Amino acid sequence: QVQLAESGGASVEAGGSLRLSCVISGSGRNRLCLGWFRQVPGKEREGVAATYNNAPSTYYADSVKGRFTISQDRSKNTLYLQMDDLKPEDTAMYYCASGAPTCGTWSNYVNWGQGTQVTVSS
Repeated sequence: QVQLAESGGASVEAGGSLRLSCVISGSGRNRLCLGWFRQVPGKEREGVAATYNNAPSTYYADSVKGRFTISQDRSKNTLYLQMDDLKPEDTAMYYCASGAPTCGTWSNYVNWGQGTQVTVSS
């Protein structure tokens, strides 16, 4: 079983930056893929960025391409989401997730953290 714990959410002004962190523990098949999702009340959770645990491939939602960067520090078992040029529409609860087998398929994620709130004001 994989456990995930996010941190780093905050309130920022439009155009600002934030870096979210997710500490990952546990092992198993469903640690192959690591990703970030977000959800606004009343809307479905959407995939934002994803990567393989042991490969460099990355995937991004069109809405964040060029502004968000997913990365990881394997020595610290930590996944990051660097968010630049933030916009009010990026306001959401952000979740770290893991799954398998294909990381670019958002429906493959089965383990979730508790979420961290990001609020962007105009």
